[in-house]
Parts: sequence; structure tokens; C-alpha cells
Amino acid sequence: MSASTVTLFGHWICPFSVRVEFALAQRGIEYTIVDVPPRAVRPKGFVVPEEFIAHSPKLEVPMVKIDGEYLADSIPILEWLEEKFADSSLLPQGDDAQAIVRDRVEWLNKNVYRPMIGVYYGTDAALIQESSVAFMKAMETVDQWLQTSPWLAGDTPTLTEAIMAGVYTRLDGLRRLGLTGELPASVQQHIERCTHLVGWEKVQWSEEQTNDFVGRFLKYREIQNAAKN
Repeated sequence: MSASTVTLFGHWICPFSVRVEFALAQRGIEYTIVDVPPRAVRPKGFVVPEEFIAHSPKLEVPMVKIDGEYLADSIPILEWLEEKFADSSLLPQGDDAQAIVRDRVEWLNKNVYRPMIGVYYGTDAALIQESSVAFMKAMETVDQWLQTSPWLAGDTPTLTEAIMAGVYTRLDGLRRLGLTGELPASVQQHIERCTHLVGWEKVQWSEEQTNDFVGRFLKYREIQNAAKN
């Protein structure tokens, strides 16, 4: 593996940071982490590194530094890693196969992440249920992909698995925050396969992290609902 110095500015609770850390670990790229919580859960008084302020346009994680170069935003970062490191690519060979991966990355980013975020940021039971239904509807499409291959875009893990790592890590917490519905059997089997990947070892949540995640958003709901009354 390259001797490049790689630094990830991110935080475990951010699903977009999880994507990048999963990809780094899965590909065997050595990296260090600078812990920067997302703005929404940034503790009062937290000192944001000047380096992060200077190079993250939206002041949001993740951001990656490679040998003095910086890039923010998870999907561009995943592509940048593909350019910078030739080993253990998470893109298949061939333009057509790569196009499928990229199309599915964008589809997951829109159709899975939006309702997922709607569940845990939801403050109204009806809207949480609406997001839950949309999430499970998206899983029906994921199920269709998994009917033809063991991974989301072929016979080996790709960038699509990196995207879904940010979802799978928090599923137990999502259930506690109002996600309802049964995942297709193929998706449950895919989750199980993902838990055996090297990248998963770096991003999987402990029970304590799940409890922290749930507690933060229950408190958020309490504050938001109190403000309405």
C-alpha cells in the first residue's frame, strides 16, 4: 500500500463519515482520524480544528487530507480515493460495470438516506412513519439487486457497500426511533455478509454507541416538540 499520509476528519455518528472510513479500512489504506462531530451534535465549547475550518467549505464532516491535499463530501472523497490508490479498488473492471456502481451509489444516497434521516430527525409520528415506509420501499429495490448477485453491484463488495455501511451501523437505533417494517431476507443476508468485511470491523457500533445515538435524537425530539407547544 502507498506510503501516503491519510487523515480522516470525521465522527462515528455521521453516516457520511462511516462511508469513508469503511472504504479506507476495506481497501487497507492506513489512516488516522481527527474526531470532529457533525454540527448537529457538536458539543458546546468544542474547538473545531483550524485546519478543518480552512478546508471544509460547509464545515461539515467528512473531510480527508492526503499528503497535504484536502477534499470534503463523502461521495467525491470515495472517488478521490479511487484516483489516489490503485490497490484494492472498490470499483469493478470495465466502464459499464463502474457506471452501474456509480448509478446505484447515487440512488442509495437519495432513496435510502433521505428517509433514513427522516426517521431519526422526525418529531411527528406520522412523518416518522412516512419516512419508515419510504425506507422500506427503497429496500425492495435493494432486494431486487440482491436477487442477481451477493453484493449490491456484482460479485464483490464495491462503493455501494461503503454507502450502505452508514445505514447498517444504525439499524438497531433506527428501530428504537420508529423505523418499522420487515427487511427483505436478501437484505438481512447482505447485512450478515457485510459484518464479515474488514471495513465493517472499523465502523460497527457498540451497544453504547447505539444508546448514545438514540438518546441524542430522543432529546432532540423532546426539545423540538417542547418548542412547538
